[in-house]
Amino acid sequence: MTTSERAVTRHSRRRAWRTVAALLAVFALIAAACGGDDGEDDGASATEPAPTTTEAAAPETTQAPVDEAPSGEPIKVMTVTTLNAAGPTYHNIANTAMAYADYINARGGIGGRPLEVTVCDEMFDPAVAAACAREAVEENMVSVVGSFTFFAESIVPVIAESDITWFGPCCPITPSELTSPHSFPIGNQPMYAVGIIKRAIDDGCQAINAVIIDGAQIFLPPMENAIAALGQSFGDIIILPPTAQDYSSEVAQATTDADCVIGIVSETPYITWNTAWTQSGTDARQYGPQGNLNEISAAGNEESTDGDIIGGMYPDISTAPWDEYRLALEEGGWDTTEHDYNSLGGMGTWAAFAAFTQIAETIDGEINATSFFEAASATNHLDLGGMVPVLDFTQEWTDGLPGYQRLFNRSVVFSKLENGKVVPLTTEFEDVGDLATGNAG
Repeated sequence: MTTSERAVTRHSRRRAWRTVAALLAVFALIAAACGGDDGEDDGASATEPAPTTTEAAAPETTQAPVDEAPSGEPIKVMTVTTLNAAGPTYHNIANTAMAYADYINARGGIGGRPLEVTVCDEMFDPAVAAACAREAVEENMVSVVGSFTFFAESIVPVIAESDITWFGPCCPITPSELTSPHSFPIGNQPMYAVGIIKRAIDDGCQAINAVIIDGAQIFLPPMENAIAALGQSFGDIIILPPTAQDYSSEVAQATTDADCVIGIVSETPYITWNTAWTQSGTDARQYGPQGNLNEISAAGNEESTDGDIIGGMYPDISTAPWDEYRLALEEGGWDTTEHDYNSLGGMGTWAAFAAFTQIAETIDGEINATSFFEAASATNHLDLGGMVPVLDFTQEWTDGLPGYQRLFNRSVVFSKLENGKVVPLTTEFEDVGDLATGNAG
């Protein structure tokens, strides 16, 4: 399909999927932790569908650029995300993929070969996501790396037929991502919600209420398993409308007879929520997810959110595991104030590419979709230097949550808000997989 044909096809299909998009917009709020931009066009036209291709390279440790450029056939991979849409967009994912390519290629590539990245914009349209999958097959991509989309069901089954892996998604949310043997998630959703429960109880919380953004009720079963296993129960569970202009009544309900409030709320509603939180004068402490309960949502409410606890998949971007990521963004001249890179999308994409490189460099002979799939499937000790726990892709979570057997990372780390700034609280990963099933261990 040509670029012009793809543009026409995307516009013709968008109207047919408008109802689907409206429903999924609620779920998109949960993905704000990925660093979504809520419809920013970032200077790009909504009719500009062409994938962006760049070549680049990254270091194993913090290496200086080398004089000899990588050579030979490029190792071709794709990253899929939303860049042009009315809802949340994830330019930080696309930018990180390109920054990694630039960084690795400046340091000799992968095994001396250049890494070539194609970013496919699925425009929040399942039909376009399927077109991205077909393009990956037609272009003989080695893997689809570090992506985030709500339409993985339109991609994973298609690419798996050609042994192309869905490698390193930060935030698996669809059945194929969590069950297909060609899917290798690095993120841990919904484990951070389980970890928040444990942290609150470890901190001495005695009366805990929960606030769940409408559309994220799938988080509740493992949360309820965890709190019951730890000998408590929620005093109240509030389902929060995602687009309200004022949350005063919900804040009043959440803080009644509670010393701690656990929120599974995305960034934009948190902004409104925290304003009402401040106005309430409550002394309760909040516990919320990485990338959502953050500096943006705490702005103007620094005093009332001071000491709030953040549960996440990845250590804070200021910590040592991300030294190369910060350097790559700096070397590439990326504006880190324009998009949120201290997020599941940004750090998750960098971790995915680092993992892809580590596995690809173990392959003797041709690096293609099949050889990479086989190498990834045989990887039992993926060590990314503290970005995530050491992962074993040979052991599925068969005795865990039903339908989550490909969730290899079940650990959490924590940060906190201090005067409106996110600062690291822990860097050691804590496995909460047993708690998610209701076993206190």
